[in-house]
Amino acid sequence: MRSWSWLIAISLAVGGSQAQANGWNMTVGVTDISSDIFGLHMTIFWICVVIGVVVFGVMFYSLFRYRHSKGAKAANFHEHTSVEVLWTAIPVLILVGMAVPATATLKNMYDSSDADLDVMITGQQWRWRYEYLGEDVGFTSSMSTPRTQLRGEEERGEHYLLEVDKPLVLPINRKVRFLMTSDDVIHSWWVPDLAVKQDTIPGFINENWVKINEPGVYRGQCAELCGLDHGFMPIVVHAMEEEEFDGWLAERKEAAEEEAMGVNRAWEMGDLVEEGQLIYQTICSSCHQSEGQGAPPAFPALANNEQLLSDLDWHLDKVINGVSGAAMPAFRNTLNPVEIAAVVTYTRNAWGNDTGDVVQPSTVVEKISQ
Repeated sequence: MRSWSWLIAISLAVGGSQAQANGWNMTVGVTDISSDIFGLHMTIFWICVVIGVVVFGVMFYSLFRYRHSKGAKAANFHEHTSVEVLWTAIPVLILVGMAVPATATLKNMYDSSDADLDVMITGQQWRWRYEYLGEDVGFTSSMSTPRTQLRGEEERGEHYLLEVDKPLVLPINRKVRFLMTSDDVIHSWWVPDLAVKQDTIPGFINENWVKINEPGVYRGQCAELCGLDHGFMPIVVHAMEEEEFDGWLAERKEAAEEEAMGVNRAWEMGDLVEEGQLIYQTICSSCHQSEGQGAPPAFPALANNEQLLSDLDWHLDKVINGVSGAAMPAFRNTLNPVEIAAVVTYTRNAWGNDTGDVVQPSTVVEKISQ
């Protein structure tokens, strides 16, 4: 424990636990950094309380004790070197006492070196892309709260707007470095329990890190106003024991290999439509609506869209490469070829479109390589 941490221990003992229990305070968190931040917060809080009590106590005592109705006469004096030195020295000492532990914590917060695992986090409207660098494992995490709950047609669950289809899985007791960027606008990856809040900025890579002490599920949200569905961009981190995480990572690698093999096989329409419907409801329906009716002019309808129905190549191009100057993003880095083939097949055969087209993943690969 650091030499200055007795201040933190006192502040935690005096008032931190009670405030936390009542939900009035910031979270203690499950990392050493989050605990240090909470301790600093409580230390400075109590310093401010003491200053406030002393200053206002003296002020109100003076107002009461030397009030005009009691015949008090105002003193008339000018300059007092000892007093001026005193009221300069005391604030300086207080600020130094705050700065020493704060600086030590900040230095530790920004030291992302010697990490055991690197994870690239990419913000996308309106989901998160996670890539385990050097492991050939990556996936997109999207909100999984049903649209029926958003519309009030179904009772809202405990974690309304805070559930995802694929959480970020991390090991405990290992230092994990985050490399953060964005494909479109500025987002902010924020998980209070981990004491991580970092902007993801297009064209830049910011760094942060975490070392989780306890297994569990920790939730957060995008903390930057990033557009229409900003409120539908939750974060879920599943912290596992180290051995359990190693097993999960091995399974993900096998799944990635199977996905790569799936690109080269011929898929049946039923399988593609089933997979495509899930992807559409998770990602596409926020703009184009659950029944493909859209929200013109920003988001055109997909149901009975003549251009979509008559030009498969155009349809694939818009999904893969997006629409320049419009809200339609490129999904070439968000979805894999199987997922793109599935969602395109679904939209070409749903809501009465009935083209009969079956788009194979191999066709998507050829289109991406052009």
